[in-house]
Amino acid sequence: MVAPFWLVAGDHAPVQQTSTTCGSASLTVARMLANPAFAGWIRDGIRKDAQDGDRPDDGTEAQRFAAYEQVVASRTNALVGAGRRLQLPWPRALGTPPWGALNELEFGAADPAADYTVAWVRHRGRAGLERAYAALQARVRAGRPALLYVGNAWTPRHVVLVMPPTGEQELDVYEPSVGRVVDLPKQAFVERRLAIAGWEVAWAVVWAESKEQSVPA
Repeated sequence: MVAPFWLVAGDHAPVQQTSTTCGSASLTVARMLANPAFAGWIRDGIRKDAQDGDRPDDGTEAQRFAAYEQVVASRTNALVGAGRRLQLPWPRALGTPPWGALNELEFGAADPAADYTVAWVRHRGRAGLERAYAALQARVRAGRPALLYVGNAWTPRHVVLVMPPTGEQELDVYEPSVGRVVDLPKQAFVERRLAIAGWEVAWAVVWAESKEQSVPA
């Protein structure tokens, strides 16, 4: 049986392999967390259908990760996305669109029972951002991560993966530009000083819909 793949605060993790694949990297890591066999292939080259004595796939972990980033990017930005869903095509040079990320999360990169939605938070005031952060804490759980789009005051520029905290942090974040698990504190989120890859402002969240409890979004 393949061991689960875990990430905890302070861990090193794969680094995004191009300047425009932060979203693809985050979605690849989400799939690794959801699918131990897939994580085993990325890390060790061991295919899920491997038999005793089979030789692992060639290449390094970074090369396999880079190759799958491109697979994800081709799905999230195409006319037909994950699950064969029609979606608005998007230039790959502009990164990962939220609607493509949503389809990727619903079809293989997260708990298959979860339905995802996009919430835009950029123009909310302090009270609205506090509610958004509380909703993020309530919705993110094992198997149900969220994608957070961050940027400056004018445009979103970077994507990270939000995960349940594993220590004293309020939320854990896989930051693909440095390949590290870092903290996402509420105060920084609300005050628009996130300092994630140099970006401060939360723009949008792709998160699992909340069915068990009513949390203002």
